[in-house]
Amino acid sequence: MRRRLLAAATIAAAAVACAHPAAADLAQRTVVSANPVDFTPHVLDGTVWSMTIVGDTVVVGGAFTKVTDSTRRTTFARKNIFAFGLNDGAVRGFAPQVDGAIYALTAGEDGTVYAGGAFKTVNGAAQRGLTRLTMGGQRVSAFNAKINWGDVRSLNARGSRLYAAGTFSAINGVNRAGLARLSAATGAVDTGFDAKLTAPGLSRTRVEHFDISPDGRKLVAVGALLRASGYDRTQIAMFDVGGPSAQLTSWYTDAYKPQCMKGFDTYLRQVKFSPDGSYFVVAATGRASSPDRLCDSAARFEVAGSGRHNPTWVQRTGGDSLYAVAVTGSAVYLGGHQRYFDNPYGSDAKGPGPGAVSRPGIGAVSPTTGRSLTWNPTRSRGVGVRVFVVHSRGLLVGSDTDQLGREYHGRVGMFPLG
Repeated sequence: MRRRLLAAATIAAAAVACAHPAAADLAQRTVVSANPVDFTPHVLDGTVWSMTIVGDTVVVGGAFTKVTDSTRRTTFARKNIFAFGLNDGAVRGFAPQVDGAIYALTAGEDGTVYAGGAFKTVNGAAQRGLTRLTMGGQRVSAFNAKINWGDVRSLNARGSRLYAAGTFSAINGVNRAGLARLSAATGAVDTGFDAKLTAPGLSRTRVEHFDISPDGRKLVAVGALLRASGYDRTQIAMFDVGGPSAQLTSWYTDAYKPQCMKGFDTYLRQVKFSPDGSYFVVAATGRASSPDRLCDSAARFEVAGSGRHNPTWVQRTGGDSLYAVAVTGSAVYLGGHQRYFDNPYGSDAKGPGPGAVSRPGIGAVSPTTGRSLTWNPTRSRGVGVRVFVVHSRGLLVGSDTDQLGREYHGRVGMFPLG
C-alpha cells in the first residue's frame, strides 16, 4: 500500500507529466512496483475499456454507472466516462453525458480529449461513435465526425490528424472500412487516406486496435481483416502513414492464418510498438491451447525488413485470453484472464504444463526473450484487463474486477515506478 504522503512528495516531479503523443508507449528504465498506489478512485460496476492522460488528469472510459473516491466514502454518478487527478486521485467534475459505452480515448490539443465508442448522442446532441470534449465536459461542436453504424474501438491523435478504427464502414458519409484518418480539428475525413481493408467471407471488416510508431511513420492494425489494398494480410497489416496516403508496406506474417476456436473472425486484440519503434507486441485470445499456434498468446515482431516475418518470441498462456499489452523497454506488460505464463503445453483439461508459472490476470515478460519476469502483483481475473497506460510515474490499469496487487481497487489501479 502506497500512502498519500508518498503521492504528495512526488507531485512536484509529476508536474512535467502532460498529454504525450498517442503513439507507442513511454520508455521506463525499470519494472514498476507490484504495490499499487492507494489514491486511485474505484469504479463500482461494469468494465473500464480505455484511459488516457490529459495534462494532470486521467480520463477513463468504459461501460459503468458509479464511481467512488479512494476512501469509498463519496459516490459519484458517472455514466461511461469520468476523470480523476493523476497525482491525487481526486474525482473531477468532468461528467459529459453519453448514451453508450466508451471504448477508446486519446488526448487532444488544448486540453481536450477524443472519445470513441458505441454511443449515439453526446450531451444530448446527435454524434454517433466519435466526439471531442473539453475538460469541462463540453462537446467541441467544431468537431462533427459521425460514424454510420457500429462503434469506434481505437483512437490515436497525432498533431493535426486523428486516426480512428472500429466496426464502422463510413464516417461522415465517406466509405472507410474499419480504419480512417480525420482532421483533428473538424473531424473531416482525409480523402487521400484509405487502407482499403476487406474481409472476404467474414461478416464484416473491423479493426480491433492499432498503434503508431514513435516517429509517426508506421501504423500496425489488427482485427477481422484478410486483405489490404488488394494484398493478402490475415488479421494484421502494416502501413506507412508518414505521407498523404495509407501505403501498405511489404511487411507481412502468416503466423495468424491458423484458426483457433471456431467462431473467431479475429483473435487479435491489441498491438503496441516499443518505445524505440523497432518492434511491436500483439496480444491475442482464441480459446485454444497449442504450442504451435498463436492462440491465447503474446508475440513480438520486428519492424525492420521486407516480406514475410515470423515472431521473435511467443508467450503462451495455455488457453487463456490476453487482451491488453504495454511495452516499456524494461518489460512487456500483459493482461487478460490468464492463469499462467510460460505455458505452451498447458490446457483447461490437463492443467498447467511443464515450466508454467502462476500469473493470474496480469504479468510481465522480458522484451528480449518473452519469458516471464518475477513481477507478479496478481489480479482477480474476471474477463480481463482491457487497457494499460504507461506514464512518467508508473502504469495505469483498467479492467472489470476489483482486486489488484492483493488490495481492493475497483476496476482502476496504478502501479508506481519502483
